[in-house]
Amino acid sequence: MAELNFNNVIKKYGKTEVIHELNLDIKDKEFIVLVGPSGCGKSTLLRMVAGLEEITHGTISIDGKIVNDITPKDRGLAMVFQNYALYPHMNVLENMSFGLKLMKTPKKEIKQRVEEVGLILGLEDLLLRRPHELSGGQRQRVAMGRAMVRKPSIFLFDEPLSNLDAKLRIQMRAEIKMLHQRVDSTMIYVTHDQVEAMTLADRIVVLRDGYIEQVGTPIELFSSPVNTFVAGFIGTPPMNLVECVIKKETNNTFILFQDGLKIVVPDKEGTQLTHDQKVVFGLRAEEITPVNDHTQLPEDWMFKANVMVVEPLGNETQLHVDIMGIRVLSRSEGRRIVRTNDEITLGLDLNEMHLFDAKTTQVIY
Repeated sequence: MAELNFNNVIKKYGKTEVIHELNLDIKDKEFIVLVGPSGCGKSTLLRMVAGLEEITHGTISIDGKIVNDITPKDRGLAMVFQNYALYPHMNVLENMSFGLKLMKTPKKEIKQRVEEVGLILGLEDLLLRRPHELSGGQRQRVAMGRAMVRKPSIFLFDEPLSNLDAKLRIQMRAEIKMLHQRVDSTMIYVTHDQVEAMTLADRIVVLRDGYIEQVGTPIELFSSPVNTFVAGFIGTPPMNLVECVIKKETNNTFILFQDGLKIVVPDKEGTQLTHDQKVVFGLRAEEITPVNDHTQLPEDWMFKANVMVVEPLGNETQLHVDIMGIRVLSRSEGRRIVRTNDEITLGLDLNEMHLFDAKTTQVIY
């Protein structure tokens, strides 16, 4: 069992506060991903859990026990670093067993653990090779294996895939997910790549400037962002966000865009919108699609658009389009041929739209 709790955690470097009264509860065996732009505090949080950074204020607890003053080696954790941190003069076997030797684990048990983990990670034929004789993916497996043999209660990953090429990243993502299923331990994973976050996490913690913006499952963050930052950070491509103004006319409420485009706001129970209220309209690219014979949307949700850029992606095409001066991203499924400068009709599924307050950036609905 390995629950982890942050209680009013603050981190300062000198007078500069980089983590601000952070509270977070992580469940036993949960895979949590900390995601956010560079400098948001995610690696600092991980290092505080590992005991590599002191906590200025507040507490971190593992299974109800405060660990602020417990040394890193006594916290029952294992960390996988971005640069692998393998000893170049040691072979794979020696690298994986080094930590166990420091813990004075019996030789027979060391051999058994290394062979068992080597088999799981496909390293059984590489145990006598040194790091310079391994590929990037193999070195990453060795780093994970060195953590696994210790049988930690919590695994910590600090951007472990950032040095790998795109193909290897996809492969290693799957291996890390399978590792979580095998070892059944709590895992905390740091990345700036929201695709990694979406594919790996049970829950994602979105950080910005030392604050938590939102915590939720991947689908919750994608479908129900709490503010424009999360909406623009989660999803590939990010959500289209356009500033506009609410207009009330007789029995209808409209969104009026800068260039005169006007859209009726679908009824949402309990939503309080006021005349001339400044808002940000949000709609994802997959909800803005070329109209075809199968489109089932009201006619007033369909708009003429000029195609500015076409990005073929194989089974779909990403379109940069202009709708009456409003530039947005659209997505066309299948292999429909669309060319730059074409005029097409787009359907906007306004049932999936979001509105955010322009001043606070918080979601209205």
